[in-house]
Amino acid sequence: MGNYMQDQDSHFLGVDVGGTHLKIGLVDRAGTILEFEKEDTTPYRDHPEGFGPCFIGGLGKYLKKFPKVGKVGIGLPGLISKDRTTPLEIPAIPALNGFNLKAGLEAKYPEYEFSLENDAAAAAIGEFYFGKDDPSDNFLFITMGTGIGSALVLDGTVFKGSRGNALEMGHMLACGNSGLETLIGRAGILKIMARMIAAYPEKAGVLLGAELGTHLLVDTAKSGNEVSLMVFEEVGTILGEAIVSTIRILDVTDVYFGGGISAGLEFMMPSMDHTIRQYLTSYYVKDLKLKKATLENNAGTLGAAALCFMGSGL
Repeated sequence: MGNYMQDQDSHFLGVDVGGTHLKIGLVDRAGTILEFEKEDTTPYRDHPEGFGPCFIGGLGKYLKKFPKVGKVGIGLPGLISKDRTTPLEIPAIPALNGFNLKAGLEAKYPEYEFSLENDAAAAAIGEFYFGKDDPSDNFLFITMGTGIGSALVLDGTVFKGSRGNALEMGHMLACGNSGLETLIGRAGILKIMARMIAAYPEKAGVLLGAELGTHLLVDTAKSGNEVSLMVFEEVGTILGEAIVSTIRILDVTDVYFGGGISAGLEFMMPSMDHTIRQYLTSYYVKDLKLKKATLENNAGTLGAAALCFMGSGL
């Protein structure tokens, strides 16, 4: 029995719930992903019982597969109740809105402990616990993928705001009256890309007539494509302006970038850094550090697992 309890405290299940996929990792306390699975959520979304009940049932196969696990952390893409039981606004999976996921999980699997968190906050926690470069106790974490997520780690814990959902930078107004995520989430970036290709066809090279995607954007920027570099320059400026406002509000000096699109961070950095330094005073910029988060694509899964041992402050 003693060994079993030890295993329970050394192996955790991290579940990163995305709009299209679940990423599930068996993680140890050192942040090593021992096993990893990715599952398409289409069957969950189309299920007659609804996403929540289907997800609860589907989790069973992973609990069976990994018998050493006693604690499960789950990251959700959107707003969640302050007591971390109930998703409130999950744009990619509206069927979860108002569904008490934690109660449902506990009813079906009473011998397990479950921790729920916003996915960007979970990724920030993952970086805090498992990041490779000795992360600061205070940092702003921005994840750039399908959408723009963000979180603030303040004195080593996630800052939640008065009702549990602080730091939704993706929905800050930018460039007049568009949300930041609309402008530079995945769809927004592809729109900028299409506009730049149309404006500079003679510089577009392999982008002309290609199926547009963010991988293509990063790969062509790496090979010096002028249009791709212009796209990243515009993204960097827009993101930089949002970071200026956020730094003025939070007075934070360390900003870490994660998510798939952060693969192109080096190409956004000149315009982003320039914009930030243009609009902030020396008090803010003298200690400013902008850098790529170290966990890359595993941040969501590792962060969800880290929720399990953060203590009762969740």
